[in-house]
Amino acid sequence: MEYEPVIGLEVHAQLLTDAKIFCGCSTKFGAAPNTHTCPVCLGMPGVLPVLNKKVVEFMMKMALATNCRINRECNFARKNYFYPDLPKGYQISQYASPPAEHGWIEVELNGWKKRIGITRIHMEEDAGKLLHDEINPASYVDLNRTGVPLIEIVSEPDIRSAEEATAYLRRLHEILVYLEICDGNMEEGSFRCDANISLRPAGTEAFGTRTELKNMNSFRNVQRALEYEIKRQQYVLEGGGQVIQETRLWDDTAGVTHSMRSKEDAHDYRYFPDPDLVPVVIVAAWIDAVQKTLPELPLEKRERFVRAYQIPVYDAGVLTASRALADYYEEVVRLSGQPKIASNWVMGDVLRFLNEDKRDIRECPIAPASLAEMIRLIREGTISGKMAKEVSEEMYRTGKTPEAIIKEKGLVQITDEGALTKTIAEVIGKNSEQLAQYRGGKEKVFGFFVGQVMKATRGKANPQLINDLLKKMLAGDK
Repeated sequence: MEYEPVIGLEVHAQLLTDAKIFCGCSTKFGAAPNTHTCPVCLGMPGVLPVLNKKVVEFMMKMALATNCRINRECNFARKNYFYPDLPKGYQISQYASPPAEHGWIEVELNGWKKRIGITRIHMEEDAGKLLHDEINPASYVDLNRTGVPLIEIVSEPDIRSAEEATAYLRRLHEILVYLEICDGNMEEGSFRCDANISLRPAGTEAFGTRTELKNMNSFRNVQRALEYEIKRQQYVLEGGGQVIQETRLWDDTAGVTHSMRSKEDAHDYRYFPDPDLVPVVIVAAWIDAVQKTLPELPLEKRERFVRAYQIPVYDAGVLTASRALADYYEEVVRLSGQPKIASNWVMGDVLRFLNEDKRDIRECPIAPASLAEMIRLIREGTISGKMAKEVSEEMYRTGKTPEAIIKEKGLVQITDEGALTKTIAEVIGKNSEQLAQYRGGKEKVFGFFVGQVMKATRGKANPQLINDLLKKMLAGDK
């Protein structure tokens, strides 16, 4: 029997606010354990949470960017469960009345587009973090992350393959980062995903029994975990067994999923309205104000780059990978007037330098104005493409302008036809055997002469001028 996967994803995105969702503690990552805490986020008796307005605005940005309907009123609820890193014994979340619903995003896979629905987006607080000692039988809890604001984005069960799931996650990730409401760092837990997956006989409508997958900290691991779980469930069903509703953990090293616990349903959490928090009322004027702050989103920017700059779709995809990178490229284009040449340099040398040093484009020592200046010098014939490689490396290493580097290193390209003619004549005179071979029909020897001239000029001669003059002089023309 042929089976069809049915996949829904729950994404938790940590918001880039300075303070936590219900108190004034810092959200900065990497502080010493338990130093960003207070009585509110530690759940001490007698304290009251106060909602951070910026969290609501960030949630609204994501809702608008994903075509959701924003509800005019929403409420917070207590999600009750016990875990060592949850001090209060419950998590403040939202359940019955979420702030945003019924949205969608479009993904592209193998040349075709698909719309994937978003059931809801809601706000909640994060839990702490358990640190397990691998040598001693002990675990420690760091509560710095407790109370850090999250939005949870729940998809419709519209996804039918591991590849679709990855495409959906990548699209969500780039939108969050473009909005500058989440840094998207999966290693630090800023962007986390749980997957619900079931199988059903192809052509049927009823859903099968689902399992939940956790512990997937990269796009690649999400795809691998889903592919494994599809095969595992299919094996169970084809063997006459039944899939058990449970939560399973992905083991990246072994490439398998392991059972963690039976899967809870909503009633297991005993949701009820949080009596300490008033309803959140979102008026139309507030929605309009937030709408005006939205930037051009990545898909729109990608399409504009192809249309306005006449660059390939692939180039546009790379250059719009982040908002900062797209802004850098557009500034180079504005200053140089050369979209494709600018694309080649940004995608080539600039990103190579940054990737080797694991740096962001915002840390790039090569200013857009310097790169545009170098492009101009190449087009004017002041330096060759080969020289530009040396110049770009020095620009990245020192932050100096191309003109300063060219002056220091004496890299001005030789374009004097008289000087080059003399050098070429000397090279031909020293290589009579190769000259005879060339005039005897061995055209490959031409490359030998080009190399000798470049060597004689220490790479400073204009390549096109060398070619033109060599062809004439090797043929015996004056």
